[in-house]
Amino acid sequence: MPHTLGIIGSGMIGGTVARLAAAAGLNVVVSNSRGPETLADLVAGLGPNARAATPEEAARAGDLVVAAVPFHAYGQLPAAALADRTVIDALVYYPDRDGPLAELDSGELTSSALVQRHLAGSRVVKAFNTIDFHHLSTLARPAGAADRSALPVAGADAAAKAQVTELLDVLGYDAVDAGALADSWRTAPGTPAYVQPYMGERPEGLSQEESQRWFFASRGVPVPAARVKELIDAAVAPS
Repeated sequence: MPHTLGIIGSGMIGGTVARLAAAAGLNVVVSNSRGPETLADLVAGLGPNARAATPEEAARAGDLVVAAVPFHAYGQLPAAALADRTVIDALVYYPDRDGPLAELDSGELTSSALVQRHLAGSRVVKAFNTIDFHHLSTLARPAGAADRSALPVAGADAAAKAQVTELLDVLGYDAVDAGALADSWRTAPGTPAYVQPYMGERPEGLSQEESQRWFFASRGVPVPAARVKELIDAAVAPS
């Protein structure tokens, strides 16, 4: 089990993972592109085992490192500092936001394969990409809980996937092996396993303001490992 979790990207997913990790007793080193001084409020809320750093410092400090930056910024991940590290790829590719990429849109590569190509010296494992930040927090449960949820984990390195599985367990989730990085399209936006199962059905006819209130009031729907496996298997390859 890692003693220190490095986090590159302090937004919704990165911040939520930091909170879960700090609550579980891990040392947490958080970073973003704007500088450690901008993370004072987040670090203060995480407690004495957390500190802010640069992305390079977080990469070197972490026994495991979570990359949770917008996908279009994946090229800014510090490849040299992340060499020989297991890196959890929580990035999600949205063409409308990130700009279209022919390799991804054609299905030639998955977004995680592109991240692995950039981080050639790292062991990249896909995780945290199928759940929104709010329900990542509300659905965390202790090991053995009847209503514990699971999250997909994809990667080529079995030992690295085992590390990530152990981290998920500490943070409150079971893990489901989703194959190699080449298989991670099965958990991309628009697939059956992506976000919606954990969120549940939003009532119809809500205004934008009402939808936002519903989202934050919702505690989410537990999705056990067997159901996650079914949803992964039900994905249809992009044509």
